[in-house]
Amino acid sequence: MQGGNRVGSIAQAAALAVALLTTADRAGAADDGKYPDMSGQWVRIGSGLWDPDKPIGRGQQAPLNAEYEAIFEANLAEQAAGAPGGLPSWYCLPQGMPMMMMALDPMEVVVTPATTYVLTSHVNDTYRRIFTDGRSWPEKAEATYKGYSIGKWVDEDGDGKYDVLEVETRHLKPLRSYDSSGVPFHKDGQTIIKERLYFDKGDGNKLHDEVTVLDHSLTRPWTVTRSYRRNSDQQPVWNEEACAEGNPLVRIGSDAYFMSSDGYLMPVKKGQAPPDLRYFKDTRK
Repeated sequence: MQGGNRVGSIAQAAALAVALLTTADRAGAADDGKYPDMSGQWVRIGSGLWDPDKPIGRGQQAPLNAEYEAIFEANLAEQAAGAPGGLPSWYCLPQGMPMMMMALDPMEVVVTPATTYVLTSHVNDTYRRIFTDGRSWPEKAEATYKGYSIGKWVDEDGDGKYDVLEVETRHLKPLRSYDSSGVPFHKDGQTIIKERLYFDKGDGNKLHDEVTVLDHSLTRPWTVTRSYRRNSDQQPVWNEEACAEGNPLVRIGSDAYFMSSDGYLMPVKKGQAPPDLRYFKDTRK
């Protein structure tokens, strides 16, 4: 029995070694010169708004149809009064796509032949998978904040090296916003996001993400270009963010309230009624 256990252990160790070598070979294949080097820490260039070249709110000039323009105006009015105004991340819900690509905190891009990973740390958006293994769209996929992304590497100049990562993202939850302006997505959840990620032709430490959103709330596709600068620090600092830690905003029903520093519920806007306390006994005297 002891000899059998020893043989079994050796076989298991050999199998584990083969698996590790196979994994290493697959990961290393992205370093064979065919794929671009996207390693390092990437920091956004420009403002933390969806279109970094335009001002906040109405200045973003979102091409909304009449129905969703009215929703946007209502969101702006709520924000002016102190409420979240259509921004779910106030409650620590993930920002999701495409807002997570604004890189409000630095991001990392890990390239392997089968999958490109985008790693972030802002408001619970911790990672994103872009599948580049040639798969088709799944017949059924659960809608998520970051969606389901399928990508394809393209050699545009024919030099044998990939220049562009083309990505399409579907299966997105509708409760999202483009940025803190509160520009809404259509409630039908049929958003499609197309991206082109590529390096600046004159600067190998500058990365661009051309993003086009197709959504039934829009009168036309909405395209903006996000840009990022690679941090020159060889050992960059990666911060951790736990959104729920210290977040004073509380959602009760459809309304937002603040939790005061002494632990009491407060209104977020003038004249706001208290929440429904039907399940509590009235302890006031």
